[in-house]
Amino acid sequence: MGKKSAYRVAVVGATGAVGERIIDLLHHTKIPLGSLKLLASSRSAGKTVTFKGKEIKIEEATPESFEGVDIALFSAGGSVSKKLAPEAVKRGSVVIDNTSAFRMDEQVPLVVPEVNAEDIKAHQGIIANPNCSTIQMVAALKPIQDAFGISRVIVSTYQAVSGSGTSASVELEKQAKDYLAGKEMEASILPVKGDKRHYPIAFNALPQIDVFEKNGYTFEEMKMINETKKIMHMPQLKVSATCVRLPFFRSHAESVYVEVNEQGLTVADVRKILENAPGIIVQDNPSQQEYPTPLTAEGHKEVFVGRIRKDPDDERGFHLWVVSDNLLKGAAWNTVEIAEQLVANNSL
Repeated sequence: MGKKSAYRVAVVGATGAVGERIIDLLHHTKIPLGSLKLLASSRSAGKTVTFKGKEIKIEEATPESFEGVDIALFSAGGSVSKKLAPEAVKRGSVVIDNTSAFRMDEQVPLVVPEVNAEDIKAHQGIIANPNCSTIQMVAALKPIQDAFGISRVIVSTYQAVSGSGTSASVELEKQAKDYLAGKEMEASILPVKGDKRHYPIAFNALPQIDVFEKNGYTFEEMKMINETKKIMHMPQLKVSATCVRLPFFRSHAESVYVEVNEQGLTVADVRKILENAPGIIVQDNPSQQEYPTPLTAEGHKEVFVGRIRKDPDDERGFHLWVVSDNLLKGAAWNTVEIAEQLVANNSL
């Protein structure tokens, strides 16, 4: 497809938390928009959304919805993506999918633009958006890997409830009110809505995000492990993850331990590399208690890094504190950013 003067874009899952933020970002996108089509389930069809002063009616997503669409941004769940993304591709659309449906497919690029934008050019109709917790970690690791090489990563995450959807945020709010009123808290969503047991998240920490795999790791943890290796083109990289849900609404935080290949490095060396990296904001001044938090990261597109420390026992080990808005850089912004690169590079 040659470069066009205007592109027809569709958003699938337009009424969801991520879909709404994708629409917000499209107000200011670099993509020359010819038209915007908003798609969702039959339950939401008929509702309207105001975009640049015009009312757009939400339509039910069907295979025929993608006729004439250049770029389709999917964020409506894996089952919807598996069903409709191939239909969109058949009709000439390039799909950018925000679910886990295609991430580990060898034919599908898994992209964080600051890390592996070149992979976009190899798409065969579908480009996958990584898991939110993976995105912010690899964005921080990539400049370190480029400068010094890395061999091992161990991450513990502290993830917001919005990662489990709007209903989890609503449940947290209700549980907090009930707990403070001396009432019994009811839990029906976390850690996993479809799993056997549920626990309150208010004033709690749940060391389970997604279902457990046979190896004792959760699906979320294995996503971080496998996606990191794929995005960074390092199948031999040693990666381990522990993912924990905490009772705040937005932005994920991570404690990341990374072993570099080069010896003799200082904290200042690592900090300088991160300060010059695209999409990274360093907030690292312990003497003034300056470091990123989920609240301060909320609403920002960037990945924030602080608490940069050298391991006291391993010469090549460094510790980072990495925070980012899971609904923006972790989902909506990364999706739109891929689309902008797709258009800028004429890679449709």
